[in-house]
Amino acid sequence: MKTATIPSVRVEPEFRAEVEAVLGEGETLSEFVEASVRAGVERRRTQAEFIARGLRSRDEARRTGQYVDAEVVLAKLQRKLDAAREQLAKKSR
Repeated sequence: MKTATIPSVRVEPEFRAEVEAVLGEGETLSEFVEASVRAGVERRRTQAEFIARGLRSRDEARRTGQYVDAEVVLAKLQRKLDAAREQLAKKSR
């Protein structure tokens, strides 16, 4: 497969020094930039999918008239959080 390039980015020398200071052992600046771009693309893709699911859910709720009260959702999330914290507490004992 033929590769393509991503345009170079002009930054202040101080920022480049900051980036170079956080590179992993043996990691090149190019590898860091590629990993960062890939992570950004994945984050945006995930965000777009999340928004699309939310809009579909909203449309379905409007269509059916079936909604879940926020208090019910928050209570369920709180129970999940409490259970996860309890599991972590058991593991750290």
